[in-house]
Amino acid sequence: MIDIGAGASRLPDALPADGREDITVLGISREALAVTRERLGSAEGRVAYVVSDVLSWEPSRTYDAWHDRAVLHFLTEPANQAAYVDLAARTISLGGLLVLATFGPDGPTSCSGLPTARHSAEDLAALVARAFTFTHAETRIHRTPGGSEQQFTWISARRTDGSH
Repeated sequence: MIDIGAGASRLPDALPADGREDITVLGISREALAVTRERLGSAEGRVAYVVSDVLSWEPSRTYDAWHDRAVLHFLTEPANQAAYVDLAARTISLGGLLVLATFGPDGPTSCSGLPTARHSAEDLAALVARAFTFTHAETRIHRTPGGSEQQFTWISARRTDGSH
C-alpha cells in the first residue's frame, strides 16, 4: 500500500496491526516523514519512505492500494489532475484499490495558503473512470485542530483495464 501525501500521518501506524507489512509513505516534507519514521521505530523494514512531489515521482513498482487524503485537491489544473490519475493507474495493480479524499463542493477554496479544487463524488468518479470502477462515496466533515469544519468527499474505486 502507498499513502500519498503522508507527511506525519498516523495511517502507517495502524496498517501493520491490520495485516499490512508492505507500506510506502510518500510526501514532500522530509521533516514530516522523519517524524513518522521516528514514531514507527519498530516498523523499520516494513515501511518505505519517499520524499517527492507526487507528480514528480517515478514509481519502481506497483501497489495493491493507494490512499490519498488531501493531495489531489491541491492539483487545481485539469492537466495535473489527469496526470495524477494516469500515475495512479500505472501504480495500482489491476483489481487494486484507490481511496481518495478531497475537499467537497462546500469545502474550502484554499488551504495552507494554496488554492484548492473542490470535488463532488460524481466529479471524482468521472475523473478516474478511464482506469477505475467507482465503488463507494461518502461525505464527511473534518474538524481542524483550530476548530473549523471542512467538508471532504471520499471515494473508493477498483483498478480496471480501462475497457469497462
